[in-house]
Amino acid sequence: MRKIYPSAAEALKGIVRNGQLMAVGGFGLCGIPEALIAALRDTGVKDLTVISNNAGVDGFGLGQLLETHQIKRMISSYVGENKEFERQFLAGELELEFTPQGTLAEKLRAGGAGIPAFFTRTGVGTLVAEGKELRDFDGHTYVMERSLTPDISLSKAWKADQSGNLVYRRTARNFNPAVAMAGKISVVEVEEIVPTGSLDPDEVHLAGIYVHRLVLNAQPEKRIEKRTTKQNPKGA
Repeated sequence: MRKIYPSAAEALKGIVRNGQLMAVGGFGLCGIPEALIAALRDTGVKDLTVISNNAGVDGFGLGQLLETHQIKRMISSYVGENKEFERQFLAGELELEFTPQGTLAEKLRAGGAGIPAFFTRTGVGTLVAEGKELRDFDGHTYVMERSLTPDISLSKAWKADQSGNLVYRRTARNFNPAVAMAGKISVVEVEEIVPTGSLDPDEVHLAGIYVHRLVLNAQPEKRIEKRTTKQNPKGA
């Protein structure tokens, strides 16, 4: 099975369409599949429901898809860095399902593991639990959450072998393994591809069985989401 594609556009060819449920890896701008997001924008598909911890920033990451109005609904845990997101949501142009961050991660992991639902105490007694099944275990109330199995997942890893075994680098690991696991078709952007067998098995963070398509982006932009510097005291 061919897994390596010559470009992000080729990796998405024939598998994306209007109205799909998609999951996108990353946390803030750390570990986002930036080439795949840009290629998705260029396909022109619309009415997407996108699962992602956040919605990028204006003009970059998922912010590009918001600017072109390709996203109909977001399933996220944080959206505070995107003014266009705010504008569309307040104008009624964008639907939003807020999900606690740990619950969102587990919904994706469970989807990848073939678990249809699970119970958690997170969100009990809040808007998060409205309309969901509640059940008591050992004297505590839990809410049932359904897992997520997106049609397409777009994620980022540092290194892959030709069979799709993945290695992540530091905090860029974040949501990416769970996103890659959950997708019915999993497309992964990496900075390096090495021959199969050259990775130490103990290095591998996610097995290639979860990866259907690979694309090389050897020089990603890697923007800093918010640069913070220390101000020097006056007269120093």
